Amino acid sequence: MRIGNSDFDLENNCYIMGILNVTPDSFSDGGKFSSTDTALKHTEQMIADGMDILDIGGESTRPGYTKISDDEEIERIAPVIEAVKKNFDIPVSLDTYKFKVAKAGIAAGADLINDIWGLKYDSGEMARLIAEKDLPCCLMHNRFTTDYSCFFEDMISDMRQSLDIAEKAGISSRNVIIDPGIGFAKSYENNLEAINRLDEFYSHLKKPVLLGISRKSVIGLTLGLPSDDRLEGTIAANVIGVLKGASIIRVHDVKENARALKMTLAVMKGCKNG
Repeated sequence: MRIGNSDFDLENNCYIMGILNVTPDSFSDGGKFSSTDTALKHTEQMIADGMDILDIGGESTRPGYTKISDDEEIERIAPVIEAVKKNFDIPVSLDTYKFKVAKAGIAAGADLINDIWGLKYDSGEMARLIAEKDLPCCLMHNRFTTDYSCFFEDMISDMRQSLDIAEKAGISSRNVIIDPGIGFAKSYENNLEAINRLDEFYSHLKKPVLLGISRKSVIGLTLGLPSDDRLEGTIAANVIGVLKGASIIRVHDVKENARALKMTLAVMKGCKNG
């Protein structure tokens, strides 16, 4: 898959997506990188630490988050995207579910749209925009309730709906990544099951999988730790995800996860070659 100026072998490799939240209220790092200068410094450090893709978000989607207007979100993300593209040769993902924000972000230089509502938030505008621009996208599993008849089967069915929207809008199948949506519309047990069955998630849907579990509540609940002390749990969950077929892992702590990923891939490829 081509993202920006880079080609990614999502069938045979796994890559690091670094998180850059330009928000005052994200659950883990809110307010730390909300100025362009601090955002650029953090981006530079993440690149040095082994980041392959930068994911920029302008609205917190933590539990109980306050939704902001399209204009406010654009004011947060557009200058940062422009500055990043001016200063670094790194593919930029924009984390938004609003097509007006996506349109402004693409104009600023975004190379990928990371949609936490899997193209279901609007009436097709986001899907048509992505198709028109011929951009890659990541479609995440999400829903308004946790009322599942059978969790895993329902999750697959929900994702098939997103893929159907993408296909009907004309989004190329080669441009689609899927995300099980850890921490979104799922109980603690649902989240653990989704991680454990990531290989089945892929085998049912046949799309590259992004795993975003960094510092999330399922780790905090398991280990009894606050969001800024969940590094080991994040690495453990990501290693499991990579072993089960994840093509991208989305993380706050790039250096540590990049090292763990490198070791995991070495073992996996060594086994395959042996």
